Amino acid sequence: MQNIVTDRLILRNFAATDAAGLLEYTANPRVNCFMDHQMSTLEEAVAEVEKRSKDDSHIAVCLKDSNEIIGELFGMTEGHDPDSDSDSKSNSDSKSDPDTYSVGWNFNGRFEGKGYASESARAFMEYLFMEQGIRRIYAYVEDDNFRSQKLCEKLGMRREGLFLEFISFVKNEDGTPKYENTYQYAILKKEWLAQHATAK
Repeated sequence: MQNIVTDRLILRNFAATDAAGLLEYTANPRVNCFMDHQMSTLEEAVAEVEKRSKDDSHIAVCLKDSNEIIGELFGMTEGHDPDSDSDSKSNSDSKSDPDTYSVGWNFNGRFEGKGYASESARAFMEYLFMEQGIRRIYAYVEDDNFRSQKLCEKLGMRREGLFLEFISFVKNEDGTPKYENTYQYAILKKEWLAQHATAK
């Protein structure tokens, strides 16, 4: 993807130099939804960075003045399976909505409280709406992830609903799946444009 530059940040594809920074914030996930992506060695991070460097669905968020990675944004169009063959035909029964985009984020807690998450996510949303022709952006947020809920609201997204016991990322002590209650937030391009027109 093309680099996106904000006042303090650069949003770009992952690079080999990001491995140590990626390991720093994935070694101890702060929310359950990232447990599947937990890494414990630099070798794992090096391999993951190599994979992500060829994948526009994962975007490194870096400080402009040092190029240090502080987190990531990620997303994909509705119905896209990143593990499938992109040249193969979709099953006629599968849901495909190329103007709807799911987004998420994962940041290093060491850089929390500086507004970097909102600055990067806002720029990413502008890119999706204005450059990629996306009509609707949505995000799933667990009901105990208050930081992400606050970020969604700061970005002007609406809370559309609550899915009870929607998905499981970890297990209970007895080995059974622990299901997460999950909010869905969303914003339409026309809502985003209206909000920005009002802000001017």
